[in-house]
Amino acid sequence: MASKSRVRRSKRQSKRMPPKPRAAKTRAAKTRAVKAAARPGRKRAVPKASRKAGPGMIETALAAFAHEVRTPLTGILAISNLLATSDLDERERRWVDTIKAGAEHLASLATLFVDAARSEGPGLEIRQDFFDLRTLARHAGDSLAGRAAAKGLRASVEISAKLPAFAVGDPVRLRAALENLIDNAVKFTEQGSIELHVGPVRTAKGAAKGKANGRIGIAFAISDSGIGLTLSEVKRLFRPFSQANVSIAARFGGAGLGLSSVKQLARAMGGDIVVAQHKGGGTVFTLNVVLFSAAGPVGAASSEGAAVPSSQGLRLLSVEDNPFGRVVLNTILTELGHHAEFIGQGEGAPDRLGQGAFDAVLMDMVLPGIGGVEAIKRIRALPPPHGRIVIVGISGRAEDEAAARAAGADAFLVKPVSPRALATALLEAARRAAAAT
Repeated sequence: MASKSRVRRSKRQSKRMPPKPRAAKTRAAKTRAVKAAARPGRKRAVPKASRKAGPGMIETALAAFAHEVRTPLTGILAISNLLATSDLDERERRWVDTIKAGAEHLASLATLFVDAARSEGPGLEIRQDFFDLRTLARHAGDSLAGRAAAKGLRASVEISAKLPAFAVGDPVRLRAALENLIDNAVKFTEQGSIELHVGPVRTAKGAAKGKANGRIGIAFAISDSGIGLTLSEVKRLFRPFSQANVSIAARFGGAGLGLSSVKQLARAMGGDIVVAQHKGGGTVFTLNVVLFSAAGPVGAASSEGAAVPSSQGLRLLSVEDNPFGRVVLNTILTELGHHAEFIGQGEGAPDRLGQGAFDAVLMDMVLPGIGGVEAIKRIRALPPPHGRIVIVGISGRAEDEAAARAAGADAFLVKPVSPRALATALLEAARRAAAAT
Protein backbone atom coordinates (compact mmCIF):
# COMPACT_ATOMS: atom_id res chain seq x y z
CA MET A 1 0.00 0.00 0.00
CA ALA A 2 2.79 2.35 0.90
CA SER A 3 4.49 1.73 -2.41
CA LYS A 4 1.26 2.44 -4.29
CA SER A 5 0.80 5.72 -2.40
CA ARG A 6 4.32 6.81 -3.29
CA VAL A 7 3.60 6.02 -6.94
CA ARG A 8 0.41 8.14 -6.95
CA ARG A 9 2.22 11.09 -5.23
CA SER A 10 4.98 10.81 -7.74
CA LYS A 11 2.50 11.00 -10.64
CA ARG A 12 0.75 14.01 -9.11
CA GLN A 13 4.06 15.83 -8.67
CA SER A 14 5.06 15.03 -12.23
CA LYS A 15 1.83 16.64 -13.43
CA ARG A 16 2.42 19.79 -11.37
CA MET A 17 6.10 20.25 -12.30
CA PRO A 18 7.16 20.64 -15.93
CA PRO A 19 10.02 18.48 -17.09
CA LYS A 20 13.43 20.11 -16.68
CA PRO A 21 14.51 19.65 -20.28
CA ARG A 22 11.40 21.58 -21.50
CA ALA A 23 12.13 24.45 -19.10
CA ALA A 24 15.67 24.58 -20.38
CA LYS A 25 14.40 24.78 -23.95
CA THR A 26 12.06 27.64 -23.00
CA ARG A 27 14.88 29.64 -21.41
CA ALA A 28 17.09 28.99 -24.42
CA ALA A 29 14.36 30.15 -26.80
CA LYS A 30 13.89 33.38 -24.86
CA THR A 31 17.63 33.98 -24.89
CA ARG A 32 17.76 33.48 -28.65
CA ALA A 33 14.82 35.86 -29.12
CA VAL A 34 16.52 38.60 -27.08
CA LYS A 35 19.78 38.19 -28.99
CA ALA A 36 17.97 38.22 -32.31
CA ALA A 37 16.16 41.43 -31.40
CA ALA A 38 19.46 43.07 -30.53
CA ARG A 39 21.15 42.12 -33.79
CA PRO A 40 21.32 44.97 -36.35
CA GLY A 41 19.58 44.47 -39.67
CA ARG A 42 16.98 42.06 -38.34
CA LYS A 43 13.34 42.93 -39.06
CA ARG A 44 10.94 42.95 -36.16
CA ALA A 45 7.28 42.16 -36.40
CA VAL A 46 5.23 45.33 -36.99
CA PRO A 47 2.01 45.67 -34.99
CA LYS A 48 -1.19 45.82 -36.98
CA ALA A 49 -1.84 49.42 -35.93
CA SER A 50 1.56 50.47 -37.28
CA ARG A 51 0.95 48.70 -40.57
CA LYS A 52 -2.36 50.50 -40.96
CA ALA A 53 -0.65 53.84 -40.31
CA GLY A 54 1.87 53.16 -43.07
CA PRO A 55 -0.04 54.61 -46.06
CA GLY A 56 -0.84 57.80 -44.13
CA MET A 57 2.79 58.23 -43.16
CA ILE A 58 3.85 57.67 -46.77
CA GLU A 59 1.33 60.23 -48.00
CA THR A 60 2.56 62.79 -45.45
CA ALA A 61 6.17 62.18 -46.40
CA LEU A 62 5.45 62.49 -50.12
CA ALA A 63 3.43 65.66 -49.56
CA ALA A 64 6.38 67.18 -47.70
CA PHE A 65 8.68 66.00 -50.48
CA ALA A 66 6.45 67.61 -53.10
CA HIS A 67 6.49 70.92 -51.24
CA GLU A 68 10.27 70.93 -50.97
CA VAL A 69 10.72 69.98 -54.63
CA ARG A 70 8.28 72.59 -55.91
CA THR A 71 10.10 75.44 -54.17
CA PRO A 72 13.19 75.23 -56.42
CA LEU A 73 10.98 74.27 -59.37
CA THR A 74 9.14 77.55 -58.94
CA GLY A 75 12.46 79.31 -59.38
CA ILE A 76 13.54 77.28 -62.38
CA LEU A 77 10.25 77.82 -64.19
CA ALA A 78 9.97 81.48 -63.24
CA ILE A 79 13.49 82.37 -64.32
CA SER A 80 13.17 80.36 -67.54
CA ASN A 81 9.92 82.21 -68.31
CA LEU A 82 11.68 85.52 -67.77
CA LEU A 83 14.56 84.39 -69.97
CA ALA A 84 12.12 83.39 -72.69
CA THR A 85 10.96 87.02 -72.90
CA SER A 86 14.55 88.23 -73.33
CA ASP A 87 16.41 88.80 -76.58
CA LEU A 88 17.80 85.30 -77.24
CA ASP A 89 19.14 83.65 -80.35
CA GLU A 90 17.73 80.36 -81.60
CA ARG A 91 20.26 78.18 -79.78
CA GLU A 92 19.76 79.94 -76.44
CA ARG A 93 15.99 79.72 -76.81
CA ARG A 94 16.27 75.95 -77.28
CA TRP A 95 18.27 75.77 -74.07
CA VAL A 96 15.59 77.71 -72.20
CA ASP A 97 12.85 75.49 -73.64
CA THR A 98 14.77 72.40 -72.48
CA ILE A 99 15.09 73.80 -68.95
CA LYS A 100 11.37 74.60 -68.85
CA ALA A 101 10.40 71.16 -70.16
CA GLY A 102 12.54 69.41 -67.55
CA ALA A 103 11.19 71.49 -64.68
CA GLU A 104 7.60 70.99 -65.81
CA HIS A 105 8.13 67.24 -65.94
CA LEU A 106 9.58 67.21 -62.43
CA ALA A 107 6.58 69.19 -61.19
CA SER A 108 4.23 66.68 -62.80
CA LEU A 109 6.11 63.77 -61.22
CA ALA A 110 5.72 65.34 -57.78
CA THR A 111 1.97 65.61 -58.36
CA LEU A 112 1.65 62.05 -59.65
CA PHE A 113 3.61 60.51 -56.78
CA VAL A 114 1.57 62.30 -54.12
CA ASP A 115 -1.66 61.24 -55.85
CA ALA A 116 -0.39 57.65 -56.04
CA ALA A 117 0.11 57.67 -52.28
CA ARG A 118 -3.55 58.62 -51.90
CA SER A 119 -4.82 55.96 -54.30
CA GLU A 120 -5.86 53.70 -51.40
CA GLY A 121 -7.47 56.54 -49.48
CA PRO A 122 -10.74 58.40 -50.02
CA GLY A 123 -9.71 59.38 -53.54
CA LEU A 124 -8.47 62.52 -55.23
CA GLU A 125 -9.95 65.89 -54.44
CA ILE A 126 -10.12 67.52 -57.86
CA ARG A 127 -9.85 71.29 -57.74
CA GLN A 128 -12.23 73.56 -59.61
CA ASP A 129 -10.15 76.55 -60.67
CA PHE A 130 -10.65 78.99 -63.50
CA PHE A 131 -7.81 78.69 -66.02
CA ASP A 132 -6.80 79.50 -69.58
CA LEU A 133 -7.39 76.23 -71.45
CA ARG A 134 -5.82 77.37 -74.72
CA THR A 135 -2.70 78.56 -72.92
CA LEU A 136 -2.43 75.22 -71.14
CA ALA A 137 -2.70 73.41 -74.49
CA ARG A 138 -0.08 75.71 -76.07
CA HIS A 139 2.31 75.16 -73.16
CA ALA A 140 1.89 71.40 -73.51
CA GLY A 141 2.67 71.77 -77.21
CA ASP A 142 5.76 73.86 -76.44
CA SER A 143 6.92 71.21 -73.98
CA LEU A 144 6.45 68.52 -76.62
CA ALA A 145 8.29 70.55 -79.26
CA GLY A 146 11.21 71.26 -76.93
CA ARG A 147 11.67 67.64 -75.89
CA ALA A 148 11.26 66.32 -79.42
CA ALA A 149 13.81 68.80 -80.80
CA ALA A 150 16.33 67.80 -78.13
CA LYS A 151 16.09 64.20 -79.35
CA GLY A 152 16.07 65.03 -83.06
CA LEU A 153 12.39 64.17 -83.56
CA ARG A 154 9.76 66.05 -85.53
CA ALA A 155 6.89 67.57 -83.58
CA SER A 156 3.44 68.62 -84.68
CA VAL A 157 0.88 70.43 -82.53
CA GLU A 158 -2.72 71.04 -83.62
CA ILE A 159 -5.12 72.93 -81.35
CA SER A 160 -8.67 73.09 -82.59
CA ALA A 161 -10.13 76.53 -83.22
CA LYS A 162 -13.27 75.26 -81.42
CA LEU A 163 -11.37 74.71 -78.19
CA PRO A 164 -12.88 76.97 -75.49
CA ALA A 165 -10.63 79.80 -74.37
CA PHE A 166 -11.25 79.29 -70.65
CA ALA A 167 -12.48 76.46 -68.47
CA VAL A 168 -12.96 75.45 -64.85
CA GLY A 169 -11.18 72.35 -63.60
CA ASP A 170 -7.86 71.16 -62.19
CA PRO A 171 -5.11 72.61 -64.43
CA VAL A 172 -2.26 71.39 -62.19
CA ARG A 173 -3.23 67.72 -62.43
CA LEU A 174 -4.27 68.02 -66.07
CA ARG A 175 -0.87 69.43 -66.95
CA ALA A 176 0.82 66.68 -64.89
CA ALA A 177 -1.05 64.01 -66.86
CA LEU A 178 -0.10 65.61 -70.19
CA GLU A 179 3.54 65.96 -69.20
CA ASN A 180 3.67 62.27 -68.36
CA LEU A 181 2.18 61.26 -71.70
CA ILE A 182 4.55 63.60 -73.56
CA ASP A 183 7.52 62.22 -71.67
CA ASN A 184 6.55 58.63 -72.56
CA ALA A 185 6.05 59.50 -76.22
CA VAL A 186 9.52 61.07 -76.45
CA LYS A 187 11.16 58.32 -74.40
CA PHE A 188 9.83 55.45 -76.52
CA THR A 189 10.42 57.09 -79.92
CA GLU A 190 13.89 56.72 -81.41
CA GLN A 191 13.14 58.33 -84.77
CA GLY A 192 10.21 59.85 -86.60
CA SER A 193 7.63 62.22 -85.16
CA ILE A 194 5.26 62.95 -82.28
CA GLU A 195 1.93 64.72 -82.68
CA LEU A 196 -0.43 66.43 -80.25
CA HIS A 197 -4.07 67.11 -81.15
CA VAL A 198 -6.33 69.01 -78.75
CA GLY A 199 -10.01 69.61 -79.31
CA PRO A 200 -13.51 69.42 -77.82
CA VAL A 201 -15.50 66.16 -77.82
CA ARG A 202 -18.98 65.15 -76.78
CA THR A 203 -19.35 64.30 -73.12
CA ALA A 204 -20.54 60.87 -72.09
CA LYS A 205 -24.03 62.15 -71.24
CA GLY A 206 -24.57 63.71 -74.64
CA ALA A 207 -23.70 67.04 -76.16
CA ALA A 208 -27.02 68.75 -75.47
CA LYS A 209 -27.19 67.81 -71.83
CA GLY A 210 -23.51 68.50 -71.33
CA LYS A 211 -23.90 71.96 -72.76
CA ALA A 212 -26.89 72.66 -70.55
CA ASN A 213 -24.88 71.76 -67.46
CA GLY A 214 -21.88 73.76 -68.61
CA ARG A 215 -19.84 70.57 -69.10
CA ILE A 216 -17.29 70.40 -71.89
CA GLY A 217 -15.39 67.31 -72.99
CA ILE A 218 -11.77 67.82 -74.08
CA ALA A 219 -9.56 65.24 -75.81
CA PHE A 220 -5.75 65.34 -75.85
CA ALA A 221 -4.39 62.82 -78.38
CA ILE A 222 -0.64 62.17 -78.38
CA SER A 223 0.60 59.91 -81.16
CA ASP A 224 4.13 58.73 -81.83
CA SER A 225 6.07 56.58 -84.29
CA GLY A 226 7.84 54.70 -81.51
CA ILE A 227 8.17 51.06 -80.51
CA GLY A 228 4.43 50.35 -80.51
CA LEU A 229 2.54 47.91 -78.31
CA THR A 230 0.80 44.56 -78.65
CA LEU A 231 -2.70 44.02 -77.26
CA SER A 232 -1.34 41.99 -74.35
CA GLU A 233 1.11 44.76 -73.50
CA VAL A 234 -1.65 47.37 -73.59
CA LYS A 235 -3.54 45.48 -70.87
CA ARG A 236 -0.54 45.75 -68.54
CA LEU A 237 0.10 49.44 -69.07
CA PHE A 238 -2.28 50.89 -66.51
CA ARG A 239 -1.35 48.62 -63.62
CA PRO A 240 0.62 50.40 -60.87
CA PHE A 241 4.38 49.79 -60.96
CA SER A 242 4.25 47.71 -64.14
CA GLN A 243 5.38 48.29 -67.71
CA ALA A 244 4.50 46.70 -71.03
CA ASN A 245 7.21 44.04 -70.72
CA VAL A 246 10.49 43.32 -68.98
CA SER A 247 12.68 44.30 -71.95
CA ILE A 248 11.06 47.75 -72.12
CA ALA A 249 11.68 48.31 -68.41
CA ALA A 250 15.31 47.25 -68.78
CA ARG A 251 15.89 49.37 -71.88
CA PHE A 252 14.07 52.58 -71.03
CA GLY A 253 13.85 52.49 -67.23
CA GLY A 254 11.06 54.08 -65.20
CA ALA A 255 8.94 52.90 -62.29
CA GLY A 256 5.80 52.18 -64.30
CA LEU A 257 3.81 54.48 -62.03
CA GLY A 258 2.89 57.30 -64.43
CA LEU A 259 0.18 55.72 -66.59
CA SER A 260 -1.72 54.23 -63.66
CA SER A 261 -1.76 57.67 -62.05
CA VAL A 262 -2.82 59.32 -65.32
CA LYS A 263 -5.74 56.91 -65.59
CA GLN A 264 -6.70 57.66 -62.00
CA LEU A 265 -6.58 61.39 -62.74
CA ALA A 266 -8.58 61.04 -65.94
CA ARG A 267 -11.38 59.14 -64.23
CA ALA A 268 -11.42 61.58 -61.32
CA MET A 269 -11.94 64.33 -63.93
CA GLY A 270 -14.91 62.52 -65.44
CA GLY A 271 -13.01 61.02 -68.38
CA ASP A 272 -10.59 58.22 -69.16
CA ILE A 273 -7.49 57.38 -71.15
CA VAL A 274 -7.38 54.93 -74.04
CA VAL A 275 -4.49 53.58 -76.08
CA ALA A 276 -4.50 52.35 -79.68
CA GLN A 277 -1.96 51.22 -82.23
CA HIS A 278 -0.87 53.96 -84.61
CA LYS A 279 -1.05 53.34 -88.33
CA GLY A 280 2.42 52.63 -89.66
CA GLY A 281 3.76 51.81 -86.19
CA GLY A 282 3.72 53.56 -82.87
CA THR A 283 1.01 54.32 -80.34
CA VAL A 284 -1.79 56.82 -79.78
CA PHE A 285 -2.78 57.78 -76.24
CA THR A 286 -5.99 59.79 -75.94
CA LEU A 287 -6.71 61.53 -72.66
CA ASN A 288 -10.35 62.59 -72.26
CA VAL A 289 -11.46 64.88 -69.43
CA VAL A 290 -14.65 66.73 -68.55
CA LEU A 291 -14.33 70.38 -67.57
CA PHE A 292 -16.84 73.16 -66.98
CA SER A 293 -17.22 76.15 -69.23
CA ALA A 294 -16.29 79.53 -67.81
CA ALA A 295 -19.98 80.42 -67.57
CA GLY A 296 -20.87 77.04 -66.01
CA PRO A 297 -22.19 76.27 -62.55
CA VAL A 298 -18.85 76.57 -60.79
CA GLY A 299 -18.24 80.10 -62.01
CA ALA A 300 -15.16 82.28 -61.85
CA ALA A 301 -14.21 85.86 -62.55
CA SER A 302 -13.33 86.07 -66.22
CA SER A 303 -10.93 88.92 -65.56
CA GLU A 304 -8.46 86.39 -64.18
CA GLY A 305 -8.00 84.85 -67.59
CA ALA A 306 -7.55 88.16 -69.37
CA ALA A 307 -4.28 89.96 -69.87
CA VAL A 308 -3.02 90.99 -66.46
CA PRO A 309 -2.43 94.73 -66.16
CA SER A 310 0.59 95.80 -64.18
CA SER A 311 -0.09 96.86 -60.59
CA GLN A 312 2.95 98.99 -59.82
CA GLY A 313 4.47 99.92 -56.51
CA LEU A 314 3.08 97.33 -54.09
CA ARG A 315 5.04 96.85 -50.90
CA LEU A 316 4.90 93.22 -49.87
CA LEU A 317 5.82 91.25 -46.77
CA SER A 318 6.93 87.77 -47.80
CA VAL A 319 7.17 85.08 -45.13
CA GLU A 320 9.53 82.55 -46.72
CA ASP A 321 12.23 80.56 -44.93
CA ASN A 322 13.85 79.00 -48.01
CA PRO A 323 16.79 81.13 -49.27
CA PHE A 324 16.31 79.90 -52.83
CA GLY A 325 12.61 80.72 -52.67
CA ARG A 326 13.43 84.23 -51.51
CA VAL A 327 15.77 84.88 -54.42
CA VAL A 328 13.20 83.62 -56.91
CA LEU A 329 10.29 85.58 -55.44
CA ASN A 330 12.37 88.72 -55.24
CA THR A 331 13.38 88.35 -58.89
CA ILE A 332 9.79 87.87 -60.05
CA LEU A 333 8.42 90.68 -57.89
CA THR A 334 11.12 93.08 -59.02
CA GLU A 335 10.31 92.31 -62.66
CA LEU A 336 6.63 92.97 -61.87
CA GLY A 337 7.52 96.33 -60.35
CA HIS A 338 6.97 95.48 -56.66
CA HIS A 339 9.13 95.72 -53.57
CA ALA A 340 9.34 92.81 -51.12
CA GLU A 341 10.67 92.48 -47.61
CA PHE A 342 11.41 88.94 -46.40
CA ILE A 343 11.22 87.32 -42.99
CA GLY A 344 11.82 83.66 -42.23
CA GLN A 345 9.32 82.84 -39.46
CA GLY A 346 5.59 83.27 -39.09
CA GLU A 347 5.90 84.45 -35.49
CA GLY A 348 7.45 87.71 -36.65
CA ALA A 349 4.78 88.59 -39.22
CA PRO A 350 2.26 90.38 -36.92
CA ASP A 351 4.93 92.57 -35.30
CA ARG A 352 6.51 93.47 -38.65
CA LEU A 353 3.12 94.45 -40.10
CA GLY A 354 2.64 96.84 -37.21
CA GLN A 355 5.98 98.53 -37.93
CA GLY A 356 5.57 99.19 -41.64
CA ALA A 357 3.05 100.05 -44.33
CA PHE A 358 2.48 96.94 -46.46
CA ASP A 359 -0.08 96.31 -49.16
CA ALA A 360 -0.17 92.49 -48.98
CA VAL A 361 1.41 89.43 -47.39
CA LEU A 362 2.80 86.43 -49.25
CA MET A 363 2.62 83.58 -46.75
CA ASP A 364 4.40 80.28 -47.31
CA MET A 365 2.31 77.61 -45.61
CA VAL A 366 5.18 75.33 -44.52
CA LEU A 367 7.40 77.20 -42.09
CA PRO A 368 9.55 76.44 -39.07
CA GLY A 369 7.81 77.29 -35.84
CA ILE A 370 4.10 78.08 -35.90
CA GLY A 371 3.49 77.47 -39.62
CA GLY A 372 1.51 79.45 -42.17
CA VAL A 373 -2.00 78.69 -40.90
CA GLU A 374 -1.30 79.91 -37.38
CA ALA A 375 0.56 82.94 -38.74
CA ILE A 376 -2.47 83.93 -40.84
CA LYS A 377 -4.75 83.58 -37.80
CA ARG A 378 -2.50 85.85 -35.75
CA ILE A 379 -2.48 88.47 -38.49
CA ARG A 380 -6.27 88.37 -38.72
CA ALA A 381 -6.44 88.90 -34.95
CA LEU A 382 -4.69 92.28 -35.32
CA PRO A 383 -6.81 95.44 -35.15
CA PRO A 384 -7.58 97.19 -38.46
CA PRO A 385 -6.10 98.13 -40.81
CA HIS A 386 -3.32 95.54 -40.28
CA GLY A 387 -5.75 92.72 -39.57
CA ARG A 388 -7.51 93.32 -42.89
CA ILE A 389 -4.43 93.18 -45.11
CA VAL A 390 -4.59 90.98 -48.19
CA ILE A 391 -2.91 87.60 -47.60
CA VAL A 392 -1.86 85.24 -50.39
CA GLY A 393 -1.06 81.70 -49.24
CA ILE A 394 1.64 79.80 -51.15
CA SER A 395 2.40 76.10 -50.87
CA GLY A 396 3.68 73.12 -52.80
CA ARG A 397 0.70 71.15 -51.47
CA ALA A 398 -2.69 71.90 -52.99
CA GLU A 399 -4.43 70.39 -49.95
CA ASP A 400 -3.18 73.33 -47.84
CA GLU A 401 -5.64 75.67 -49.55
CA ALA A 402 -8.68 74.77 -47.43
CA ALA A 403 -6.82 75.40 -44.16
CA ALA A 404 -5.26 78.61 -45.52
CA ARG A 405 -8.61 80.06 -46.58
CA ALA A 406 -10.28 78.94 -43.35
CA ALA A 407 -7.58 80.82 -41.42
CA GLY A 408 -8.28 83.98 -43.46
CA ALA A 409 -6.18 83.89 -46.66
CA ASP A 410 -7.71 85.85 -49.56
CA ALA A 411 -5.97 83.87 -52.31
CA PHE A 412 -3.90 80.73 -52.67
CA LEU A 413 -1.19 79.74 -55.15
CA VAL A 414 0.25 76.27 -55.72
CA LYS A 415 3.95 75.91 -56.43
CA PRO A 416 5.50 76.13 -58.93
CA VAL A 417 4.03 79.64 -59.05
CA SER A 418 4.13 81.30 -62.44
CA PRO A 419 4.81 85.04 -62.76
CA ARG A 420 1.39 85.40 -64.39
CA ALA A 421 -0.45 83.71 -61.50
CA LEU A 422 1.43 85.81 -58.97
CA ALA A 423 0.74 89.00 -60.94
CA THR A 424 -2.97 88.17 -61.04
CA ALA A 425 -3.11 87.62 -57.28
CA LEU A 426 -1.23 90.84 -56.61
CA LEU A 427 -3.46 92.79 -58.99
CA GLU A 428 -6.43 91.76 -56.88
CA ALA A 429 -4.45 92.76 -53.79
CA ALA A 430 -3.87 96.21 -55.27
CA ARG A 431 -7.56 96.61 -56.05
CA ARG A 432 -8.57 95.65 -52.52
CA ALA A 433 -5.94 97.91 -51.00
CA ALA A 434 -7.17 100.84 -53.10
CA ALA A 435 -10.81 100.14 -52.16
CA ALA A 436 -9.93 100.07 -48.46
CA THR A 437 -8.40 103.57 -48.53
